Amino acid sequence: MKGPNVVKGIHFEGLRVVGKPGELSAKYQEQGIDEIIFIDTVASLYGRNTILDAVREAAHGVFVPMTVGGGIRTLDDIKSVLRAGADKVAINTAATSRPAFLSEAARAFGSQCVVLSVEAKRQGGAGWEAYSDNGREPTGRNVLDWVTEAEALGVGEILLTSIDRDGTRSGFDIELLEAVRARTTVPLVACGGAGAAGHALRLLERVSVESLACASLFHYGLCRVEDVKIQLGKAGYRTRPV
Repeated sequence: MKGPNVVKGIHFEGLRVVGKPGELSAKYQEQGIDEIIFIDTVASLYGRNTILDAVREAAHGVFVPMTVGGGIRTLDDIKSVLRAGADKVAINTAATSRPAFLSEAARAFGSQCVVLSVEAKRQGGAGWEAYSDNGREPTGRNVLDWVTEAEALGVGEILLTSIDRDGTRSGFDIELLEAVRARTTVPLVACGGAGAAGHALRLLERVSVESLACASLFHYGLCRVEDVKIQLGKAGYRTRPV
């Protein structure tokens, strides 16, 4: 999200408005989505969280778990987001600048509530670097080392987004996801690159991830939630019924 709108770009750039959060949340719930992720794309840049009203609105009419991220810097921020209706918080920028915040959050609210959001960008043959501020700022952190450290600090889930694949509709970065899966045991959410229902199947045939996060795939009507679930079901993967 950016302000009151749901936006989508390519490689986190060129953001264009694709709809309103309340309307899209209701539509995806009707289609059978399992969870909704709200990320404020400018909260860290401007030092504020602007999407609590949207979360409250969605919480009144949407009855699937919600994860909210963007501008989460303090325990009070987490408390406000949870009170607005979120089930989990995704933390990126504040954690890369002060990793101890992850431990503090996990102790206060439980590991199941704390999601490490990782924005990964390939660095030639040197692996992947973690970025912050919605892909704007390099952190100097190696992604594999960072997820290992964060798990030890108490995070209960990792939302892993490939900046290189974001918005390209070319499929998930399987190499990145394989590398992170080998370093972590907590639930892993794959994000970035989904452009067809087959991309979900291709990933799950290679990497054991717990969830798939899709934006362009649904925002642009490339397929419906049930299309993905039907294809996965035919291949023997269990999904929540639509």
